[in-house]
Amino acid sequence: MSSLGFVGGYGGLVRSRNVQTTRRSRVLRSVIEAKPTETVQYKIPDSESAFRSRPVKVLPDGVSLTDVVRTMPKEVFEIDERKSWLHVLVTAVAVPLSLVAVHFSPWYLLPFAWFLAGTAATGIFVIGHDAGHNSFSKNQKLNDIVGNASLSMLIYPFEPWRIQHNIHHRNTNMLRDRDDPDGFVADNAWQPLQKSMFRGLSRPKAFVKALTLVWTTLWYQLSILHWVNYHFNPKKFTKKQLPKVKVSWLCCAIFAGIAFPTLFAIGGPWAFVKFWLMPWLGYHFWMSAFTLIHHTAPHIQFTEKSEWNAAKAQLSGTVHCDFPRWIEILCHDINVHIPHHVSTRIPSYNLKAAHESIRKNWGPYINETSFSLKLCDEIVSNCHVYDDGEYVTYDEAERRVATQLSDN
Repeated sequence: MSSLGFVGGYGGLVRSRNVQTTRRSRVLRSVIEAKPTETVQYKIPDSESAFRSRPVKVLPDGVSLTDVVRTMPKEVFEIDERKSWLHVLVTAVAVPLSLVAVHFSPWYLLPFAWFLAGTAATGIFVIGHDAGHNSFSKNQKLNDIVGNASLSMLIYPFEPWRIQHNIHHRNTNMLRDRDDPDGFVADNAWQPLQKSMFRGLSRPKAFVKALTLVWTTLWYQLSILHWVNYHFNPKKFTKKQLPKVKVSWLCCAIFAGIAFPTLFAIGGPWAFVKFWLMPWLGYHFWMSAFTLIHHTAPHIQFTEKSEWNAAKAQLSGTVHCDFPRWIEILCHDINVHIPHHVSTRIPSYNLKAAHESIRKNWGPYINETSFSLKLCDEIVSNCHVYDDGEYVTYDEAERRVATQLSDN
């Protein structure tokens, strides 16, 4: 390249960066100058909440998701396949080592070994997750191959998951309408039980207590119900989608047809339970925990389609949660969730840098917390039924329904 060409190219790069910087400044200035008509009010005081940071302002209506994306550095969107394959290497080492730990652990240490193996297996999902968002590689076919190969090991069909997961991203925190029972225009990853639905159920006291018991004790395996309901039902997909869906089902069947008989041949049913089923349940603990924590809190609102706002839902309706660093490493930073909802183009290895940018530019509008038993208790003890913009307990919902019926 000639020196003139280099100078011209460099000048174009500088101008491009200046335009980008100017655009970011304009967006931020418009937000700063905007005066929200309301601030966020909380039922649970800050001193009693497990959330260390909750939105203090309501995002102005004029701010779009594109505005938020434009404030983020260009580098966080760049795909580096070496880093993608490094994640594969980490998981390819962690999973076998965790299964070795399972093999040699005495019975009283097996729960800990299974938990470790389930956490390592979650890394398999995250690799497929990046592939599903085309952020693992710039090559679409490679993304499909990696996605099917990785998720099949979890009997998690890649294409059905990708289709349903994209619906979740398009409609985050959007309430399901009675006219849309399949949830094609609603958030299908998490839907609170609405009072209108609760009112239509048979509600003796024993039923309410059963609901409370299931929710407070079995929430960490509820992702299994989602897995069964959304990923193996052909009615959830269009005719155009079904060919790729069937390929993913076939990949899962091939893995199961090879791995499961091999385990039975080696050590009978116990080998299947010990080396696949229990780590798989550990993986679903993390699927349930991440989904619950990332999208549920007493103060996080769900809205009807007519009132839904993408920027508010993705920025203020999603939670960043810090975990012990070893968990974040094995799970490839999937806990850094806000930037992933702002833009699915961001690879998992750039999520932390992206979150720092969001924290710097949009701090008053985001949720941050750290994983703890107090956090889980705050969610499962308060977030039972969604009524008129807030969560209430089953008992409170029962009281409100009774009051409404007596008034009528």
